[in-house]
Amino acid sequence: MVDESKNIELTEDDLANKSKGQLIKMAGQLRDRRNDLNQMASERASKRDDLNAKTREKVDEAQEHREQRDELNEQVQEHKEQRNELNAQANELFDKVEQLKSDMELDEGKDLEQLEDEIEQLEFKQQTEVLSSEDEKELIEKIESKREEYEQRKGKLEQNDDLEGLVDEAEEVRSEASQHHQKVTELADKAQEHHNQMIEAYREADDIRDEADEMHEKFVEAQEAADQHHEDFVRVQKRLRELDKEEEQERKSARDKKKEAAKEEAEEIYQKFKEGETLDTEDLMKLQKTGLL
Repeated sequence: MVDESKNIELTEDDLANKSKGQLIKMAGQLRDRRNDLNQMASERASKRDDLNAKTREKVDEAQEHREQRDELNEQVQEHKEQRNELNAQANELFDKVEQLKSDMELDEGKDLEQLEDEIEQLEFKQQTEVLSSEDEKELIEKIESKREEYEQRKGKLEQNDDLEGLVDEAEEVRSEASQHHQKVTELADKAQEHHNQMIEAYREADDIRDEADEMHEKFVEAQEAADQHHEDFVRVQKRLRELDKEEEQERKSARDKKKEAAKEEAEEIYQKFKEGETLDTEDLMKLQKTGLL
């Protein structure tokens, strides 16, 4: 704040009644105080400008964090979409796995080797034993049934290879989705960091801007006080010029009166000279000064 106790106050009474010497002293005081206030205003303006520059730096910093945050959020969204798409694919594959498992019923029935042995035994029996027509027909049907069971079992086991490949594919897709999910988490954390830094930079910018505004108010206060002192200084200078004119007018008037008196005296001397009176040296000099001789 401006120390008002150091300010110089000028009133109309000062201008009207103070002597020329007093006014000259006051003009010097007003000039010195004006210069001090202008210096103060200049320093405050410089501090204000520095603070405004720092405010702009903080705003630029905040903008950079905003741009980085937005860019990271875009990447987060891209990875989310890829993750969701892959999870949907994985879910479809796992559904197919479950359906295939259900269709295969792999836990039921005999293995192929056991069925092969049974078929061979039945065929050996057919070839080596003498059977009635009815028994042979029954045996043939049994062999056909075993062969059919064998083929079905064999087909299911072949499907088992497809199942393993499907499971591997589903797990691979799920793993890829997990990688995208991890990227989502990592990028989202970085985006949040930049968001927090952006908020902090904006907060600091607001604080510095408040300081700049306060310093601007102090600058205005000092500048207005300096301007007032300058105006008063100009008013005193104007009054001093008026006093100088008045003094000059008084001196001129005194010179005119003195000249007029000398002229009147010279005319009297000249009249005496015309009347034949003898003039001394001083009288002659007076006549010469007035141009009468």
